[in-house]
Amino acid sequence: MSLTDATTSASSTVVYGILNGLAEQKIVPGQRLVEVDLVAQYDVSRNSVREALLQLAAQGVVELQRNKGATIRSLSIEETLEVLDVAERMTGLLARSAAQGIAAGKSDTPLREALAELEQANATGDTHAFARARRGLYRALLHISGSRELQRLFPSIQMPVVYAQHRPSTLQQVRMRDYLAMCDAVLRGDACAADAAGMAHVQNVRAAILTQLSSTVSGARPSADGAAQN
Repeated sequence: MSLTDATTSASSTVVYGILNGLAEQKIVPGQRLVEVDLVAQYDVSRNSVREALLQLAAQGVVELQRNKGATIRSLSIEETLEVLDVAERMTGLLARSAAQGIAAGKSDTPLREALAELEQANATGDTHAFARARRGLYRALLHISGSRELQRLFPSIQMPVVYAQHRPSTLQQVRMRDYLAMCDAVLRGDACAADAAGMAHVQNVRAAILTQLSSTVSGARPSADGAAQN
């Protein structure tokens, strides 16, 4: 293995570690990431940590500020909705492209294996495994799609931050149901149905988040005597 390969591998360990930390709520939006702590935590070089932070910054997960270091990005409600708008179109496009790949004769084995892993993680309630399997599912879709532009652009959507900030109680149930519907259409090679299922998935995520936000605002609204309602 060359020095470049080793650095890439080490930086990937940090990238996935931080993304898993977000998924498991061990890392939260607004949290500062200290380079020396990451070096110790992942047993990698400082250069590898910096490379990982640059990758995460390019994906919109981390903000890098001069003299302040790295911080997990925190999204306003407006920014959250903007991310979801982009994710809706991109997820539909990805599902459509993957379905076209299947229709053109590409192997469906990677997607079937990724879906089986996701179902297993969902059944056991392992959030770490579910987050890892969800990423594996999207990697399989990107592989089957074969679109270089989607492979370049899709990881830059800041959904990890959205999921870290907003965790409606119904979210995992919504995601699992939608992934099954989307993958069914992709595996059938039905591009139109896959596109619709991909977009519907993000629409359902948006609805769950807005319902949660509405409940939070209603619960915090002061009552007539000035006390906060529970």
